[in-house]
Amino acid sequence: MTIEATLHDGNTIEVEVHGSGPAVLLPVDPRPAEGEQAGELSKWGMDPALGRSLIDGLRDTFRVVAFDYQGHVMSTPKPGTLTPANVAADLLAVADAAGAGRFAYYGYSWLALSGLQLATRTDRLSALVMGGFPPYGGPYAEMLRVTEATYAMAVTPQPAPEPAPEPAPAAEPGTAGEYDWSSAEMTLGVEQTRQFVTLYEALRGFDDRTVRLSCPRLCFAGSADEIDYDERWGGVRVSIGGTLARHRAELETLGWDVAVLDGLDHMSAMQPANVLPILRPWLEKTLL
Repeated sequence: MTIEATLHDGNTIEVEVHGSGPAVLLPVDPRPAEGEQAGELSKWGMDPALGRSLIDGLRDTFRVVAFDYQGHVMSTPKPGTLTPANVAADLLAVADAAGAGRFAYYGYSWLALSGLQLATRTDRLSALVMGGFPPYGGPYAEMLRVTEATYAMAVTPQPAPEPAPEPAPAAEPGTAGEYDWSSAEMTLGVEQTRQFVTLYEALRGFDDRTVRLSCPRLCFAGSADEIDYDERWGGVRVSIGGTLARHRAELETLGWDVAVLDGLDHMSAMQPANVLPILRPWLEKTLL
C-alpha cells in the first residue's frame, strides 16, 4: 500500500506500508538503485537495494512503514526549517498517515539522532533503534563543523585537491572497502547543505547525557566507524564506534542494549546483511 504524508513545510512524501503486525517506521528508500548508480554502490560493498532488503527482512512479521526521508530532504530542501522539532513532527506525520498510533523506529546516522529527538518529544514509541550514531556523547560539535564546511564549499566552490601521486587502490567490487570521505567530490547545492547546518546549529545546546527514556532501545555501530575529515571538510574526527564502545557501561546502566560490530566502518555497518541479524531478533523479542 502506498500513501502520502504531509510534512512540516507543506510538502508531501510517499510512504509504502508492507506486512502486518507491530508497526516499524523505516526512513529508507524502498526503491532499489539501478544502472550506473547500482554498480557504483556494489563496488563499495553496498547493497543497491538497501531499503528494499530491510523491508523484505521484516515485512513477514512487522507492519513496515517505509519512506525515503533523506531522499526527500535532498530533493526538497528545508534550509531554514530542518530543526529537530520539525524532523520529529515529520516522523509523527508519517506515523499518523500510516495509522500507527504506537510504533518502533529504526534510523541510521543522522536519521538515528533524529530518532533520539523523536523519542524525547513523544510517548508513542514502542521501541527505538539507533545505528551509526551514539546516543550518549554523540559528535554533535564535530558534525556542526563538517556541515558548516560543506555549506561554505557550496556557497563558494573550491577546486578539488590534486590527487596523490600514487592513490590507494579502490575497493574490489563486492567488498566493503573503506570509503575515502576526504576525497569525496562536493556535489551538493546551497540549500541542501544549509539545512544540515540548521539541524546541527539547533542541537548546539543539546546534552544527550541527560536524556532518560522509558521505551525499549538498542544502539549499534561498527568498531571501525571513525571518520577523519581533512581541513577542507572541517578538519575533525567523527568518532562513532569508539564513542559507543567508551560509553557502553553508561548506556547499559541507562537501559540501552548495545552492540559494537567488530571491524565494520560507517558504510558496512548499515548494510542489511549486518543490520538484520541484530535488528530483527531484537524487535521480535521487544515487540512480539
